[in-house]
Amino acid sequence: QVQLVESGGGLAQPGGSLRLSCAASGFDFSGYPMSWYRQVAGKERELVASITVLSGTTTYADSVKGRFTIDRDNAKNMLYLQMNSLKPDDTAVYYCNKAWVHATDSWGKGTLVTVSA
Repeated sequence: QVQLVESGGGLAQPGGSLRLSCAASGFDFSGYPMSWYRQVAGKERELVASITVLSGTTTYADSVKGRFTIDRDNAKNMLYLQMNSLKPDDTAVYYCNKAWVHATDSWGKGTLVTVSA
């Protein structure tokens, strides 16, 4: 079965950095564009960043552009999100998944990022 295990979240100060990791299994990871999403309690899930299969192209939400970097290691079935210059508004649960998510696709538990002084 598909498994997506996010890690690396925690508490960071404004202006600080965190690096999130996503370990994927149960599907052909190297054959899918991948994305990071985040969700604040009571709000809709937001697309944060996406990356193509061979890491050639990345896209970012305007709110994180210039601060976050998405990358992947297909040999290890790993997806990463480097987050710099963190802001309190970045506080959310972060999830990884395919760039095009079907209604039947599963989600991991996510990893909580809290940005606070």
